[in-house]
Amino acid sequence: MERDHGVRVIYDGADMSKADAVRGLTGTTVETVRTLDILVNNAGIQFTAPMEEFPAAKWHAILDINLSAAFHGIAAAVPQMKKQRWGRIVNIASTHGLVASTHKAAYVAAKHGLVGLTKVVGLETAGSGVTCNAICPGWVRTPLVEKQIDDIAARKNISQREALKSLLAEKQPSLDFVSPAQLGGTVAFLCSAAADQITGTAISVDGGWTAQ
Repeated sequence: MERDHGVRVIYDGADMSKADAVRGLTGTTVETVRTLDILVNNAGIQFTAPMEEFPAAKWHAILDINLSAAFHGIAAAVPQMKKQRWGRIVNIASTHGLVASTHKAAYVAAKHGLVGLTKVVGLETAGSGVTCNAICPGWVRTPLVEKQIDDIAARKNISQREALKSLLAEKQPSLDFVSPAQLGGTVAFLCSAAADQITGTAISVDGGWTAQ
């Protein structure tokens, strides 16, 4: 990253499931670079099971990483951003923040919660120079989705290629994955002057999934 883009990168191995660690990460950023302009909440984990079989420990783990980490990061970032009179908060939610799928109780609940949190923060920071928005991607070929492709292939006794097509056909009318570059471009747009009056919103980048 430093070599390719000519920027300074600092790594902090904070445990995103721990409130103090998340808030400390934000504090360290301000202490190190003396400013905090953009916060992107992108941490996420997944586990699938029917409701009656869903382990309580998995429920809590997913809520901690997918929702509470964003809450703590935002709570720590907003005072500095308001002080600067400028800041951009972008929460990477999911299509599952707008609609549901079976066997994903914790993930869907967390992502719906993240969209709701985005609206509250958008209202509370309105007019301060700070905006808060959510991006709701459809299928992106991440390790989380790779595992779901593997699970479909095993369950249906089909090839990975067939499982991939099955996954896309069920939900995503474009029949193609959203790319990380497309999501990055959406984040960049939300951080640009063109988006100064966009706040508290959820933007779908999902190949038509939620249009159905």
